[in-house]
Amino acid sequence: MSVPLRTVQLNEANAFLKKYPEVLYVDLLIADMNGVVRGKRIERTSLHKVYEKGINLPASLFALDINGSTVESTGLGLDIGDSDRICYPIPDTLSIEPWQKRPTAQLLMTMHELEGQPFFADPREVLANVVRKFDELGLTICAAFELEFYLIDQDNVNGRPQSPRSPVSGKRPVSTQVYLIDDLDEYVDCLQDILEGAKEQGIPADAIVKESAPAQFEVNLHHVNDPIKACDYAVLLKRLVKNIAYDHEMDTTFMAKPYPGQAGNGLHVHISILDKEGNNIFASEDPEQNAALRHAIGGVLETLPAQMAFLCPNVNSYRRFGAQFYVPNSPSWGIDNRTVAVRVPTGSADSVRIEHRVAGADANPYLLMASVLAGIHHGLTNKIEPGPPVEGNSYEQNEQSLPNNLRDALRELDDSEVMAKYIDPLYIDVFVACKESELAEFENSISDLEYNWYLHTV
Repeated sequence: MSVPLRTVQLNEANAFLKKYPEVLYVDLLIADMNGVVRGKRIERTSLHKVYEKGINLPASLFALDINGSTVESTGLGLDIGDSDRICYPIPDTLSIEPWQKRPTAQLLMTMHELEGQPFFADPREVLANVVRKFDELGLTICAAFELEFYLIDQDNVNGRPQSPRSPVSGKRPVSTQVYLIDDLDEYVDCLQDILEGAKEQGIPADAIVKESAPAQFEVNLHHVNDPIKACDYAVLLKRLVKNIAYDHEMDTTFMAKPYPGQAGNGLHVHISILDKEGNNIFASEDPEQNAALRHAIGGVLETLPAQMAFLCPNVNSYRRFGAQFYVPNSPSWGIDNRTVAVRVPTGSADSVRIEHRVAGADANPYLLMASVLAGIHHGLTNKIEPGPPVEGNSYEQNEQSLPNNLRDALRELDDSEVMAKYIDPLYIDVFVACKESELAEFENSISDLEYNWYLHTV
């Protein structure tokens, strides 16, 4: 006889509180449309009640813009009386927060209707709906993220970021130095605490590498056979990185393009698909000859223009693109080629996979994953061919054809019949309304550059 889920979850809470008797508080976390973590902080004595009855939060949590203000055109604010929904714990996400001075734990939540069914506007549920289509085919998704970020100084210069002084040399880095081990040593205490903190929280972060700009780094997450869990890990990793950096008197940014003339922050995702026997359907000695791999790539490339608003959801996202920064700007694929949108890494036949290289680190991981998986499913079920792989420099062979601004990307998403088969059109309406509101506010602002150019010259 199986044990009821609620009993299992209460046992999880009991075991955690017994292991950490010093814990005073628990942060209840839920990621909004922008991947920003929101929620409540409770005392440890209330944890059992959360597992038994959940907590109430307003549905408008998923209609917030990047500044945390409700976008009323979504219909999730005043139109419904700013009413509550109920949030329940996600199993196996209860963990300690290693950066807290007062012992505190954290627990991921997901939103449901009061009657119990998942709430349509929770990005985690948006992804779950796409994953179910693979379940129907008897396929399991194996996924992992690579997350890029900058360490930055806590003090900016005229509102702009700057690299932090090295705790070792006292100098600010100024050169690219990709993969340089010595640059890891300059910030070794902070970076090592990130890895150790991830281990303490059960986040499978297995490596940090120096990336393509001063004080820019990448954390690699190990693959898991659950794409929703992979996104949970990415959301929690961002929160961990931010808070560990604060402990070391530094700040961080996952902004897509924080510095002109320097590389942006990407969020690459690696995906393979397992059949009922656990075999990788992409496995092949010659990836070009694997029909499942070709069809999956074909679907991703065909839907890529319509995915862009989810992959690059902010005005700043589109500043990241440029050939010199290895950010693809056309629907292209290749084998072990970092100039394309979809790269097939070489290695053993069993490890053949898709590496999707378009999204920025400012993307919501759940919406990114839902978009890519929608493309893969579309390609597999419709046997879409991707054309020949690109050899050499894709930027010299393919003209930019992907949307290069948020407005065009939103139009592509809104008009896509294929994406509407995978992402609830009601959710697309909410997403587009939020992003159009942000875009309107951005376009109504006047930049310093405009004053410099036009105030006294026209």
